[in-house]
Amino acid sequence: MKAFVVIPTYNEKDNVASLSRAVLEQDADLQILFVDDNSPDGTGVIIDELVAQNNRIHVLHRTGKLGLGSAYREGFKAALAMGADYLFEMDADFSHDPKSLPSFLSAIKENDLVIGSRYLNGVSVVNWPIRRLILSYFASVYARWITGLQLRDCTGGFKCFRRSTIEAIDLSRVTSDGYSFQIEMNYRCMEKGLRIAEIPIIFVDRHAGTSKMSKSIVREAVLMVWKLRLGSIISRVMGKK
Repeated sequence: MKAFVVIPTYNEKDNVASLSRAVLEQDADLQILFVDDNSPDGTGVIIDELVAQNNRIHVLHRTGKLGLGSAYREGFKAALAMGADYLFEMDADFSHDPKSLPSFLSAIKENDLVIGSRYLNGVSVVNWPIRRLILSYFASVYARWITGLQLRDCTGGFKCFRRSTIEAIDLSRVTSDGYSFQIEMNYRCMEKGLRIAEIPIIFVDRHAGTSKMSKSIVREAVLMVWKLRLGSIISRVMGKK
C-alpha cells in the first residue's frame, strides 16, 4: 500500500520539518508530497533538504502562488504517477492533527472518500475567532442546502481518497479553489454514487504563519455551489432528451 499525504505550502518554513516527522511516524506506509508555490520565505529550500534526507518525502515546486485547488490537482496527478493507492489532503499548519491519519486509513478500507469532520459531533474547532467559525459552519449549511450533499462538513480540507475515486472524478473537470474546491470534490463523488464517510476530528487554528483565507475565496464558494447544482440539472434535462 502507498498512501501519499499531499500538502500544499506557501510560507510554511516554521512547520514543514516538524510536520514531516509527525506525519511519517503515524504509519510506515505513509509518504508526503509537498506542493510548494515558490514560497518567498524559503519553505521550498527547507523541503528540498527534507527530501534529500528521507526517501518518503517528495516535493513538487511550482512557479508561484497558483491556488489551493490547482495545488491539489497537480499533487494528486504526481502522486498517482508514483503509484499512490490512497491520497490525502492535509494542511501544512498543524490545524489537521497527524495523529488522526491512522483513523482515515482504517475508514478508507470501506469507503471511497473519508472526510475529517469538524461538525460531526457538535463543533470541534479550537482557537478560531467566532466570525470565522460562523462563516465556516454556515458555509457547510449553505452548501448542503444548494447541492444536496449529505455531509455535516462540506468545506473541510482533511480528507482521504482512494486512487479509484480520483480517477473516477476526472480532475480536468474540477476547476475551483479554496472552500469551493472542497465542495466540488465532494459533489463530484456524490455524482458518481461513491461511498463517502465522515469521521470526527478536532480542528485547531494554525500554529504558525498566517491564514490564506480571503474574500475572493468566499465569493467563489458562494457561486460554485449554484454552478454545480445548475450543471447537474442541465445534465439531467439533456439526458432525458
